[in-house]
Amino acid sequence: MNILLVEDEPKIAGFVAAGLREQGFAVEHCADGLDGYARASSGHYDAIVLDIMLPGRDGLSILQGLRRAGVATPVILLTARNELGDRITGLSLGADDYLAKPFFVEELIARVQALHRRVSGEHHHTLTVGALRLDRLAREATWLGQSVDLTGREFNLIEYLMRSPGRVLTRTQILEHVWGYDFDPSTNVVDVCIQRIRKKMASIGAGEPAESPIESVRGVGYRFRQLP
Repeated sequence: MNILLVEDEPKIAGFVAAGLREQGFAVEHCADGLDGYARASSGHYDAIVLDIMLPGRDGLSILQGLRRAGVATPVILLTARNELGDRITGLSLGADDYLAKPFFVEELIARVQALHRRVSGEHHHTLTVGALRLDRLAREATWLGQSVDLTGREFNLIEYLMRSPGRVLTRTQILEHVWGYDFDPSTNVVDVCIQRIRKKMASIGAGEPAESPIESVRGVGYRFRQLP
């Protein structure tokens, strides 16, 4: 499950992102309203955790713009204010839930999970490309009809690639979306994780192992290709 967190307070953003990632979510964070709106408009997220008070563009304006543009991604609003008017305005603009600061990150996680269960049907939480199928709610992967035992990080990585089949994703992008920190040229965590996934998939099936759908692009990163 991919979460976009738009929050400008570093301390709050830090503990929220950490708590979500501990539950196996992939979290992308930005601290500016203009950047948040641009990212949210892509529709590549399962849920958006959106602060109301933001630099550049406020959360209510972002929410209104998304709904007018037809982006239906579930949104949970965060605010330091708890006035009835703010809550009503947010919900009337299309927010799915509302949480006032201060709050416990465990409550936010529970709300994100409940919201995702409520708005997601079978077709929405199941991602299939070629012979690989992911059930994002059950956190289960199936390759060539057989279950693949993936760690939370491996699941998040392959889900991120599967969301854009054929598109080359750099190691920087993968690190930001799956690990949540800036690119360090000396780290090889992405490559190691990809190797583990490939090895697990290669061990499945009788006879010659099927070709991995995760393709390396030299000097750039990886892409997911759909194989017959």
